[in-house]
Amino acid sequence: MPISYNKASVVVSLQSIIANYRRIRTVAQRPMPVIKSDAYGHGLEAVGMALEAEGARECAVGTVGEGAKLRKAGFGADIVALLGALDREDAQLAASSGIIPTVLDIAGLERLAAQGTPERPVRVALKFDTGMARLGFTEHDVSALCERLRTLPSVRPVMAVSHLAVADDPTQSAFTMAQGAAFVRIMAGLRSNFPDIMGSLANSAATLAHPQLHWDVQRPGIALYGSNPLRGTALARHGEGLLPAMSVSVPVLQVHPLPAGRSISYGRTYTATKDATVAIIAAGYADNYSRALSGRGVAVAGGRRVPVLGRVCMQTTAIDVTDVPGIATGDRVWLLGGPGPATVSADELADLWGTISYEVLCLLGMNPRRHDDSVE
Repeated sequence: MPISYNKASVVVSLQSIIANYRRIRTVAQRPMPVIKSDAYGHGLEAVGMALEAEGARECAVGTVGEGAKLRKAGFGADIVALLGALDREDAQLAASSGIIPTVLDIAGLERLAAQGTPERPVRVALKFDTGMARLGFTEHDVSALCERLRTLPSVRPVMAVSHLAVADDPTQSAFTMAQGAAFVRIMAGLRSNFPDIMGSLANSAATLAHPQLHWDVQRPGIALYGSNPLRGTALARHGEGLLPAMSVSVPVLQVHPLPAGRSISYGRTYTATKDATVAIIAAGYADNYSRALSGRGVAVAGGRRVPVLGRVCMQTTAIDVTDVPGIATGDRVWLLGGPGPATVSADELADLWGTISYEVLCLLGMNPRRHDDSVE
């Protein structure tokens, strides 16, 4: 049995992820699940294999190394590595593992060309910047890029991808549509040279709410894991019905009284105004339970929501269990999820944390994890 440095328990429901994928399939013809960064903390291999069994024709990972790990696990469908082949070793690994890396520049294209032959070209995805100002070629590069590709028969472009900056914000729809228009022009230039190249632009928000941006392949990410990317906007209805897939619990280390007037934890930031009972739980910022939750977070104990008291420490946090009868050392307390209506969602926890659900899931998912494999 592997030894862990903590006692946190992450449980991932593969059934919920599959249900979300099926929900997405009702509005998207060819979703390519994004399972980068260890499937947003949910487990690369388990999630990838479950989605392939459900019919996913390709998945997107972050790095070539992550793609090779997925391939080694037995994943047989196409794998797109969104960060591309960053060095010669990546290029070799992409070619030998049948991974489709994105290409960000001419140097990367040539690096991959060196690994293929005209008989067995390396398949690539061309990355374009249409407004993120982050990575990739621009619209002005299309002509020269196509010309260079025609001289490199050892690579074959099979997809062009770009990323939307504000598809989740309907108040900035003009910018999203401008990105869409730029991608139309890019694809027209590419298809005049490579008629079969596929286009991929839509992230979770666009997959759910902007069918005009779907192109050939859609790239749902956060929606797969149960978070509505359109929450709090006029388009929120498009993301309703998604199921949270991760829960995180930790044990109670000790329960003791906190008399009125007594402070708790570092900095004495909380002093009891009346007699209370506190539980010290085995979770802190070393377990990726953020210090930003000090005095702000909530957890679920005994089926009830309880507040965090004082500062979150490295491996411990205090919660108020005054109104939770019978709680004792060894009981489990939920930081994310939890039984019944008291459950804490990743979106809510992110609001308390001062971040987004993506970060909550990626970080908490680094703790010891198991999968509920009951997929229907």
